Amino acid sequence: MQPSIPLSPAAAYRLRQPSLFPFVLVVLAIGASVLAHDWIAGAALLLLWAGWHYLGTAGGSPVLALAVTFQWTQVVAGVLYYAVTGRQVPAMYETDYRPMVLIGLGSLAALLLGLVAGTRLVRAADDPEDTVAFRWPALVRLYLVSIVLAGVLRRLAWWIPQLTQPIIMLSFFRFGLLFLILRRLVTPRPRWGWIGIVLGGEVLLGFTGYFAEFREALAIGALALFAGFDRRRVRHWFGLGVFAGLAFMSGVIWMSIRSDYRAAQTSGAVSASRLERLQHVQELVAQWLATDLATMWVAVDALVHRTWAVYYPALALRRVPAVLPHTDGMILGKAIRHVLSPRLLFPDKGTPPSDSQSVRRYSGVWVAGPEQETTIAFGYAAESYVDFGVPWMFVPIFGFGLLMGLVYRSFLRVIRHRELAVALLSVMFWISLFQFERSWLKTLGLSGTMIIYLGGATIALDRYLVGRRRGQLVMRRAGARHGQHA
Repeated sequence: MQPSIPLSPAAAYRLRQPSLFPFVLVVLAIGASVLAHDWIAGAALLLLWAGWHYLGTAGGSPVLALAVTFQWTQVVAGVLYYAVTGRQVPAMYETDYRPMVLIGLGSLAALLLGLVAGTRLVRAADDPEDTVAFRWPALVRLYLVSIVLAGVLRRLAWWIPQLTQPIIMLSFFRFGLLFLILRRLVTPRPRWGWIGIVLGGEVLLGFTGYFAEFREALAIGALALFAGFDRRRVRHWFGLGVFAGLAFMSGVIWMSIRSDYRAAQTSGAVSASRLERLQHVQELVAQWLATDLATMWVAVDALVHRTWAVYYPALALRRVPAVLPHTDGMILGKAIRHVLSPRLLFPDKGTPPSDSQSVRRYSGVWVAGPEQETTIAFGYAAESYVDFGVPWMFVPIFGFGLLMGLVYRSFLRVIRHRELAVALLSVMFWISLFQFERSWLKTLGLSGTMIIYLGGATIALDRYLVGRRRGQLVMRRAGARHGQHA
C-alpha cells in the first residue's frame, strides 16, 4: 500500500472550503432563464456543464465535450441569442420551437449518457508511449505535402466510385497533422505568433473552397488550444477569447458573402486558382465591411438562423403523428442497411435519396434539393422522432453514443503513441459528432468509414513507428555491446 502524501496547509484549506461553483452555476442558469423568458435556457446551461464535467478530459482530449457543445449550440442558439440581444430569428415566430428544443436537449442528454457509459466500459492503456510520432522537420514537411494532396485526393475520389469514401477519409490526415503542429505550439508555452500564422493560413485556405471549409481548421485549433489551457492564466483566457472572436467573425463573414462567392464559382467568373478565389473573397469582404451596422446585424441574424437547427424539425413535429404516422424505425433501418453494404463490396448499390426529400415529406415545406444540386437535412434527432416518437427515440441515440464511446476508448488502448492517438481521436470524433442536423445515414456512414479507414491507417502507422523504434533500439544496444567487446 502506498503511503499517503500529506497535503500542504494551503491545499488542505482549499479542500475544507465549500466550492462556490455550484452556486455560480445555478445563478447563471437562473439569469439565462430570466433573460430568455424561458426556463429552457437555464436547463440548457446545466446540460452543457454536465457535458464538460463528464467528458471534458476523456483520454486527454476535449473532443467529445467540444463536439457535444457544438451540437448543443445548434439546439439552443436562437434561445440564447434572444436572451443576449433581444433579437428573434424566423424559427422563433414562424414555428413552435420549444418542443423541438426540448427534444434536442433530450437527444443530447441521451448521446452524452451513451458516450460516458462507453468510455467507462473499456480500461485505459497500461503503458502508452509519450514519445513524439514525428520530429518537427518531418512533421512540417508532411503537413505541407498533405495540403497539396488533400485537393488531389478529393478530385481523385470521385473518379473511382467504389473507393470514394476511403480516399476522402485519407484526405483527413491533413487535419491530424495540423492538430499535431498546433498542439506542440500550444504546449508547454503557447507561441501565439506561430499559432496565428498557421491558423490564419488555414482560414484563408478554407475560404477558397465551395463550402465553409475553414470550420474544421478552427475546430482543430480549439482542440489544440484546450490541450494546453490553464484557467489560472489570464493570457490563456485572452487567447481563447480572441480565438472565439475569430471563429464568430469568420462565420458571419461567410454567411454574408457565400451566395455571391458561390455564384461567381458556378458561373465561371472566378477560375479554379486558389489565389484568384482568395482575391475575390477579399473584394467581397471589403464590400461587406463598407456596409452599415443594420446590414451587419442581418448577417449575424442569418448566422444564428443557419446555426439553430430547429426550424424544419419543429415543422415535422407538428405533422407527425397528427398528419403522418411514425415510421416504426424505417429511416434508421434503411440507414443501417445502406451502411452495412459498402460500395467496395456492392458496386451496384444504388444512391440513397436526398435528405431534402424527407424534409419535404415530414416538414411539409418544399426545400431546395437535387434540382438545385444541394441537400437539406433535419438531423438524426428529428429522424429518430419520426421513426419512434418520444420516449423511444432516445434509445438508438443512446446506443450510438455508447458505441462511439467504446470505439473512442478502444483506440486509446490500441494505439501506443499517445500523441498519435489524441490526434486521430480529435479529428475523427469531431467530424463524426459535431453536427446535430446530420441525418442517420450520413452520421452512421461517416463514423463507420472513418473508424475503418482513418482509424485502421493510423493503427498501421503506429505499429510501423513502434517497430522502427524498437529496431533502432536493438541496433544501438548491439552496437554498444560490439564496442565493449572491441
